[in-house]
Amino acid sequence: MNRRGALLALLALLAAPLAGAQQNKGPRIGVLAVGNPESFFGQFVDGLRDRGHIVGKNIFLELRSAEGKLNLLSGLAAELARLKVDVIVANQTPAAKAAKEATTEIPIVMAPAGDPVGTGLVASLARPGGNVSGLSSATAEIAEKSLEIIRELLPSARRVAVLANAPDAFTKPFLEQIQIAARALGIEIQVIMVGAADPLDAAFQQIDRKRINAVLLQPSLPRQRAADLALQRQLTSVCPTGGFAEMGGLLSYAGKPSDTHRQAADYVDRILKGANPADLPVGQPTKFELVINLKTAKAIGLTIPKSVLARADEVIQ
Repeated sequence: MNRRGALLALLALLAAPLAGAQQNKGPRIGVLAVGNPESFFGQFVDGLRDRGHIVGKNIFLELRSAEGKLNLLSGLAAELARLKVDVIVANQTPAAKAAKEATTEIPIVMAPAGDPVGTGLVASLARPGGNVSGLSSATAEIAEKSLEIIRELLPSARRVAVLANAPDAFTKPFLEQIQIAARALGIEIQVIMVGAADPLDAAFQQIDRKRINAVLLQPSLPRQRAADLALQRQLTSVCPTGGFAEMGGLLSYAGKPSDTHRQAADYVDRILKGANPADLPVGQPTKFELVINLKTAKAIGLTIPKSVLARADEVIQ
């Protein structure tokens, strides 16, 4: 069994509720993910452990992933609601929206979500109201910074494709921030909408016809597949979320994932101890990481400027 298979088997074991009396000895937490939950899940479990919650002993997880298919999220969220879990932890905006539509009673922790006020998940960051709180990713603002980095990498770049996730409620603010930054930088944005049933291959075929210099990916799209397709075409690929560079993308710039995922465990802990999500202010990232994949840079024939390398928090050789 390869490393990924072994990790997924471990996730299944940790997430499975125990049979018999043990199943009732602790709260059940529903985890709803848009795509592959490996990175989030491990850090979230570590955060729970730091707060005295040992998965499989005094707390139990129900893990559901849509595997990148957003049309599956509503059904998975409804399933968690029927199970009457104590808290639903929703990884990314579409998962949080699906969870909110599924229940107004079960507390929901965003882990994280983009622009939670603009997408209607919360009333305000300071006073969320309702049954949703958690973490904001600040991805729209980070996407703006990502365009600035693309300009540094490719000073002559004039056309950048933005792959946007049509069914995602976060798409509108995501694109608005990018368009503002693009105008200031003199970059022409080519928005390519990817529908729920559309393969990324078709989106990249459009890119082939448009003489694109770089690709900026919305985080809720299948990142591994996007990284692979960009690498095949020797395209500069950037995503404003953690983990993309590790998948083979050129770089990612985002709030520090380990901090965000562990903080989600803190929200769960506080809610289990009686806190009302309506009164828990939404957290925002305070630390950001620039991760660059030099192996990918070499493969696409790109030399990373020293000024960019000097700012990198991690360089993958």
